[in-house]
Amino acid sequence: MDQQHNDKLSPDSQAVWAGELEKNFWQRATQLPLVNSVSFGYADVDEWLDVALQRKAGHIYGRNTNPTVAVFEDKVRQLEGAEAATSFATGMAAISNTLFALLAPGSRVVSVKDTYGGTNQLFINFLPRWNVHVTLVDTADHDAIEAATRAGCDLLYLETPTNPTLKVLDLRRLSTAAKRVGATVVVDNTFATPMNTNPLAFGADLVLHSATKFLGGHADALGGVVCGSAELVERIYHYREITGATLDPSAAYLLLRGMKTLHLRVRQQNESALKIARFLEGHSFVRDVYYPGLESNEGHATAARQMRGFGGVLSFTLQGDFETVKAFLPRLRLAHLAANLGTVETVAGPPATTSHVECTRAEREAMGIPETLIRYSVGIEDPDDLIRDLTQALDFAARRAHGDRGSFREAGVNAERA
Repeated sequence: MDQQHNDKLSPDSQAVWAGELEKNFWQRATQLPLVNSVSFGYADVDEWLDVALQRKAGHIYGRNTNPTVAVFEDKVRQLEGAEAATSFATGMAAISNTLFALLAPGSRVVSVKDTYGGTNQLFINFLPRWNVHVTLVDTADHDAIEAATRAGCDLLYLETPTNPTLKVLDLRRLSTAAKRVGATVVVDNTFATPMNTNPLAFGADLVLHSATKFLGGHADALGGVVCGSAELVERIYHYREITGATLDPSAAYLLLRGMKTLHLRVRQQNESALKIARFLEGHSFVRDVYYPGLESNEGHATAARQMRGFGGVLSFTLQGDFETVKAFLPRLRLAHLAANLGTVETVAGPPATTSHVECTRAEREAMGIPETLIRYSVGIEDPDDLIRDLTQALDFAARRAHGDRGSFREAGVNAERA
């Protein structure tokens, strides 16, 4: 099947076949082999030199490229509609390598306040040490983002929906503003996934993912990837091959296996998250629900324009304080209390132990992230089961908050959960 035919495939079919259509795997295997070899040998020095200088396709050393990893990169590249892609050991490696490869002392970055905690730490603690000027703007204020961009910007870094407050940024509007001043636009598409949004189609120059999350989907492999123009990706690849944050072939193999069901998983998670968000919005013990699929959400109109689905992550706050959160979370039976998202199982937790564990309480407050917020990454379970689970946990937390212990016995919590 030729490339022209491949370009006509739907995202659902690309998730299965992209990067694997040649079917020329070792010994006619139908599944991509896991290649763990560190080095690749050549009997002819001229051919070896051609591959080493990228005059001919091939591999020479695992820190640079690997056959299994290359298929993973190509699959994501096609799903994002990009010219090129390169991968990394983790999502944060993708973010940090991209920033350090493209920025230099004196560069100016504009971004939003409530990005992922690790990204925020790069902006407030690490880049300034290298005399990179970073301006963080209120995420909900597009006018302010445009004004900061006009004032001087070499790189505009966006995240949509944001982690963990699910704010939605207008990619076309902000990309257009950045292009007027010659800035490079980088978008973290981890929450949306290529199934729901393709930022390059809205004017972004680069799109990146923590592949650990939805792309892999099974919480068993770390990875990151960035896609975009061949020129920009080559610059980032060169930085990565020298600094060494290489994606392990075993992780690439697991990520590829997970991606074959990406469209099925995301479709279910989109539907379930919207149903659960509507349920939470109507519950008396829930103060606020953050999900762009809700008509009441301030970013809903923008999300409806640029997203095919609203994603599998939502957040909400409860009545009460952090003690209420501590009472609520352990009561969830159908959720891992863990620092992850995008998996087949539901995962829940507060920013203080998940997305923004690296940040202080004051830093989270400055980003507009409530301490009582709970990030809830919806899995592929039956949403009605998840709603029943949430109901019993909310009812328990409400009784505790109102001082009615009922039949609760301090020593019997774990027994009741079992």
